[in-house]
Amino acid sequence: MSPSKRYGMTIPFEGTPLHEQREWIEELVELGYTDLWSSEAGGTDGFTPLALAAVWAPSARLGTAIVPAFTRGPGLMAMSVASMAEAAPGRFVFGIGTSSNIIVEDWNGVPFEKPYQRTRDMLRFLRRALRGEKVTEEFETFSVKGFRLGRIPEPAPSIMVAALRPGMLRLAGRESDGAIINWLSADDVKRVVPYVHEGGPDKEIVARIFVCPSEDTELVRRLGRFAIAAYMNVPVYAAFHEWLGRGEQLEPMWRLWKQGDRRAAAAAIPDEVVDEILVHGSPAQCRAHIQRYVENGVTTPALALLPFGCDPRQAARDLAPAAG
Repeated sequence: MSPSKRYGMTIPFEGTPLHEQREWIEELVELGYTDLWSSEAGGTDGFTPLALAAVWAPSARLGTAIVPAFTRGPGLMAMSVASMAEAAPGRFVFGIGTSSNIIVEDWNGVPFEKPYQRTRDMLRFLRRALRGEKVTEEFETFSVKGFRLGRIPEPAPSIMVAALRPGMLRLAGRESDGAIINWLSADDVKRVVPYVHEGGPDKEIVARIFVCPSEDTELVRRLGRFAIAAYMNVPVYAAFHEWLGRGEQLEPMWRLWKQGDRRAAAAAIPDEVVDEILVHGSPAQCRAHIQRYVENGVTTPALALLPFGCDPRQAARDLAPAAG
């Protein structure tokens, strides 16, 4: 399979204020990155970095990976999506997902209830609202009375669903423009993609791929274990990796984490798990590893740089399509 026609980078870069990143964003496009993807957890919101990039990189496609379905009401969500789509017409992809109980409930005080239904309902509401319909409906997880967008973006943005296991993967393929996948190995892609393709063979598959172009294997594995442990103890990701078949490999880590020994829990993660889920090594080795994701069904790699002893701007240069 040939390399992906799309190649993305997660923005903003860590350690530099947003207003100082214009040259970085401009350089990404010069290096051959076609896409710029934001996220929304505990750093920047999902829209502001993309609004800046809409001006700084007028040829780049912009996407959120992801905005939680819970942390904005439906009307505000529709306005935020429409505004970004109007700022970058034809270049904005809205990625929505459940997020996790940590972000939704612990950090934002919103009950993390019926996550599948909430994402489905928000997706269906947004489809109607972004067409300019007046929406009055009792959805399963919220109700809307008489909402109509005052500014309708042309064209309407693509909407993609972040998905882990079969239910959400099928929803992504059936009702959205594709799936956003996360925290999985290149071989895992072969397990998840068929569920999305039940909705059509041309659905886009965006993968956030965590990358550190460093040949200091010991450092990457040591720091990477803590990153993996932090995610794999979130219930949705623990269930995901059990479904993928890593239960036996990760059970010692889960047990120690529950006992409160987080250092020992991280140390219990096997090297092979770190090496499967985190892309590291020389830049050439990293690019080859990323290509395996593409060969297994990813249409848009969206790199997320890990700050493990490497300069993020140089890492972006080393990993760029033009560098190969």
